[in-house]
Formats: sequence, structure tokens, C-alpha cells
Amino acid sequence: MNFDELARSRRSIRGYKKDPVPRAVIEEIIEAAKSAPSSMNTQPWHVHVLTGRVLDEVRRRNIDGMAAGETPKRDIHTHDGYEGIHRHRQVEIAKQLFAAMGIAREDKAKRQDWVLRGFRQFDAPVSLILTVDRDLASGVTCMFDMGALSYGIALAAWERGLGTVINGQGISRSDIVRDVCGVPANEVIVTAIALGYPDDAFSANDVKSVREPNESIVVYHGWD
Repeated sequence: MNFDELARSRRSIRGYKKDPVPRAVIEEIIEAAKSAPSSMNTQPWHVHVLTGRVLDEVRRRNIDGMAAGETPKRDIHTHDGYEGIHRHRQVEIAKQLFAAMGIAREDKAKRQDWVLRGFRQFDAPVSLILTVDRDLASGVTCMFDMGALSYGIALAAWERGLGTVINGQGISRSDIVRDVCGVPANEVIVTAIALGYPDDAFSANDVKSVREPNESIVVYHGWD
């Protein structure tokens, strides 16, 4: 694929086959993604790759904590509740996903199971935990860099027939991830990326979110 084909065809994958992902393929993905630009060439990122019993332990403790009503403990503040157009876009993609999965508005059990899928990192065989050097984490710039790395991972995976979804729910209990994986104290946990081979029978995988037209987001200055 050329870049336009790659970028336009990529979509978030929320249902995965159980097939293991070869470590060599993950190495290739990270090797490609780390070509992303970073401010002043700081390259502030680290990637912890989880699979097998380690990932299962993070999932189990995450779900147990949710069931017990424990409060999320993220290393970083993400955002408060969405409002306005951002809330509208959030609701629209939820409607698309629920329609694809046949989840009715009044079906609380299925809706709850969908929420828990996020905390299980969508049952993907691999989770990439992205962290940033703590001495840079207080600024916005390094988070911009981490976004570039995340997108690079998503595209490099897609090119190799693998799906991803950037999954903040997977690190909603950063303390659990840190404890299970031994993430060093000088690293701040930013997000998780679920990764694996897409399950073509999982209906939500066909959903692709709508992007706003350029005229809604682009302003040209100095053009005749």
C-alpha cells in the first residue's frame, strides 16, 4: 500500500483472533514506528510489550478492581467529560459500534460487557504499554511525540495485517500495570495499544469512524 491507502484503510480493531503475534513482527513494527518525529530529537518513549500470563494478570486485576468499584489511578490526567461537538462525535461512534454488535439501548448487560472489553484490552493477544520519561512528562510537547509514536505503531501494524486500538482503559489502573510489569519509577505510563490479528467475524471491526471534512477544521491564511 502507498501511504494514502494505508492511512485511509486503517481502522480501530476491537475484536481479535487468539493467534499469537511473533516477537519478530512486533520488533519490525516498533522499529518502523520509532522513526516518528520528536521534539529536539528527545525520543522520550519506552514500550513495554505484554502477552501471555503477564497480560492475563493485568486484565484480571483490572477487571477485579472495576467490579469492586475501585477508583481509576492513571499516571496522567486525560480529560474531563466531553462536551459539545466532541461529545457528539463520541456518541456517534458508540451508536455505530452498538448497532454493529446488535446491542440495544436498554440492554444493560451487553453494554456493561462492552465497557469491560476495554478494560480487558479487547482480549487482544498483545498489549503495548507506552511510557514517557518522567522528567519530560509534565509538558504537552512529549505527549505530542507519544501521539506520533502511537500512530506510527498503528500504521506499521496495519501494513503487516495486524490491527490495533489505542486503549486508555487498559491503563486506567496504572498502578496495577506498574506492579505486574515492573515499570520503572522514572517512567510515566501514558496509554496502551491492543494489538493482534483482526477477527473478521467480529462485527464491530467493520466500523470506521467518520472524519470531518477539511472545511470544518482547516483555515488557510495568506492564500489568494
